[in-house]
Amino acid sequence: MDTFVGSFTFMHDQLPLLLDKTGQHLWMCGLVIGISLVVAVPAGLWLGHLHRGEFLTTSISNVGRALPSLAIIAIGLGVIGLNFANIAVALLVCAIPPILSQAYLAVDQVDPNLVRAARGMGLTARQVLFTVELPLALPLLFSGIRIAVVYVISSATLATVAGGGGLGDIVLGQANYGLEGVIAAALWVAALALIADGLLALAGRLLVPRGLRVARD
Repeated sequence: MDTFVGSFTFMHDQLPLLLDKTGQHLWMCGLVIGISLVVAVPAGLWLGHLHRGEFLTTSISNVGRALPSLAIIAIGLGVIGLNFANIAVALLVCAIPPILSQAYLAVDQVDPNLVRAARGMGLTARQVLFTVELPLALPLLFSGIRIAVVYVISSATLATVAGGGGLGDIVLGQANYGLEGVIAAALWVAALALIADGLLALAGRLLVPRGLRVARD
């Protein structure tokens, strides 16, 4: 109990250090999530629109969950080297699968009667995707993004193994910061994940069409 209480003392005494490491952590996570969104969202939405690629998206999702980030970083040390690219690859393996699979399912599960009606009104395939399927897919799409963000924020603590910095420097640095520092940084990471998840939940609620929100409520 004294150690746990001492972690809050560490937060107070080492606030500048925690803020600096938090900035590194968020920059790293933000970059990885940004790349994941650019890669996975368009691919998932288009495959879902075509109703093709279920085996591919499911396989990628399963592999992404099965591969431990630390193992990917360790393998990357021999292939890529001790640099940020190694860390980015490991975190992308965490982030892309849930976004890709949820984006695919979000569009694939849209009521086909609505799609047929839109096509009957003369809408092109692109218009159907962006004006009918995408708005209806937003709730499930955001759930995939939220899962990915939590995965990345928590897994990014391992970046320190490859010299990536961030809060992992403290979480895995008991020799330098003591057990109180380890617990303090771990609590900090958990708080970041919860805050990010809450903000994305709020953003998703604001972006989801009002009629759909009412239907879901």
